[in-house]
Amino acid sequence: RIKASGLKLRFCTNETQATRENFVKKLQGMGFDINVSEVTAPAPAACRILKERGLRPHLLVHDDLVPEFAEVDKTNPNCVVLGDAAESFTYANLNEAFRVLIGMEKPVLISLGRGRYYKETDGLKLDVGAYMKALEYACDVQAEVVGKPAKRFFESALAEMGVPPEQAIMIGDDIVNDVGGAQRCGMRALQVRTGKYRSVHTLHSQTSPQEQI
Repeated sequence: RIKASGLKLRFCTNETQATRENFVKKLQGMGFDINVSEVTAPAPAACRILKERGLRPHLLVHDDLVPEFAEVDKTNPNCVVLGDAAESFTYANLNEAFRVLIGMEKPVLISLGRGRYYKETDGLKLDVGAYMKALEYACDVQAEVVGKPAKRFFESALAEMGVPPEQAIMIGDDIVNDVGGAQRCGMRALQVRTGKYRSVHTLHSQTSPQEQI
């Protein structure tokens, strides 16, 4: 109905367990009318940053996301890129990323989001933000967040649509990453009471959505 109305539409996701192509195929299988060009995701944005700054990443990401970094030089890493690695978030893998960071004179940690948790069919699961905080604490470093709620992430989606922030609205279930991030970018925000939504987090958050449904 949004597309039929003539409104411009962008799907902003912190999905870091699959390439955009596979993510879109999954949604198409559920009946969504969506294509890759309509998706703004953290991994491609991170690749642009890596190339612009000449950074060579040590990747701690989901195996299915690795193809997104195929054209990035990963020899002799001078930064760490962290995504939702799911079962690959083992002690050994986290410790390897820690050793890469702690061995740098000026550690660079790039995180593809900072979500606390997300919801899957079998329940809630820890998101990348929990592991990001562990590495920040251990290495005394401030991570650079590429995905939601980073202002640059939303600005990228707006630029791709050619729409100013005051003429856009973000719809999502996360009071911090969706609502808070969009509002800091100058957008309006609407929170849905589905998915990972929990009323207690809305009450305790310093962010208030303009609308809830």
